[in-house]
Amino acid sequence: MVMFEELFYAVVEGDYENTPELTQAVLDAGAAPREIVIDTLQPSMEEVGKMYSSGEYFLNDMLMAARAMNYAMKLLEPLLLDSASHTIGKVVLATVKGDIHDVGKNIVGTFLRSVGFDIFDLGTDVNAETLIKAVQDKTPDIVGLSALLTTTMPYIETAIDTLEEAGLRSRVRVIIGGAPITPRFVELMGADAYAKDGGEAVSVCRRLVGA
Repeated sequence: MVMFEELFYAVVEGDYENTPELTQAVLDAGAAPREIVIDTLQPSMEEVGKMYSSGEYFLNDMLMAARAMNYAMKLLEPLLLDSASHTIGKVVLATVKGDIHDVGKNIVGTFLRSVGFDIFDLGTDVNAETLIKAVQDKTPDIVGLSALLTTTMPYIETAIDTLEEAGLRSRVRVIIGGAPITPRFVELMGADAYAKDGGEAVSVCRRLVGA
């Protein structure tokens, strides 16, 4: 569908002014909200990440693309949430200390809400102490940690070690993700699972809670 391609490039190019109109046009053409996110929006941000890593894009380009993505998600999120009918588990989400990227985390949270998870989003640049307090207060089934920068990836280990030291690690399953994260890294960190995007996070979290 041509409109899918137009929306894809609008996000990649950071065209936030036209992104809402294009998103609505794709919806009006009969596309399902989840289809738009999985087939168009997520791939567009993956493309932006590749262009940033190669040096073709700079930080401002990435921020503009993220802004366009967020404009699209403002239209789609209520439609995704309408499909949730019951609570199947609780998830605390956070982008780790030193990292301010949240587009991927926000998509994961939206997808998990859409199938019935209660989400407690701690935001970005979250230190281990804040995470511990959230786990104590919210008693989640799952903790989801995100890092987009290779320089912040090691803090995931710090967060998991702090959960262990606080006697909380055995109470939660830990899932991690982000552009530089690999299944091997998950294993090295002692986490329970890896998800590359929102769609995979749904199936992984369902499995972790036995839903």
